[in-house]
Amino acid sequence: MREHTRTYFLGRLARELELRGLATSLRAEPPSLRVGGEQGSGLLTETVDCVALADGWFYRWSWGEVLASTADPAAAAEKVVRILSAREGP
Repeated sequence: MREHTRTYFLGRLARELELRGLATSLRAEPPSLRVGGEQGSGLLTETVDCVALADGWFYRWSWGEVLASTADPAAAAEKVVRILSAREGP
């Protein structure tokens, strides 16, 4: 059941990211979302997963830092876009 919950939340984030022009790939085992720019965009690629904490479910960067609450996938998507855009360099 926990894996289904993660997949659900990651799917919601994927939709928001795709609306913003990012490519996504949902991995089933363990559930995670690979995010990057369209081919040739220059954006880096990052992995996001989902974790249950005391205050609810949260999206988390690959290095373990909490990204945002799953309650607002649009806000999480905006943060991913900002971070990946800032990391793309000159």
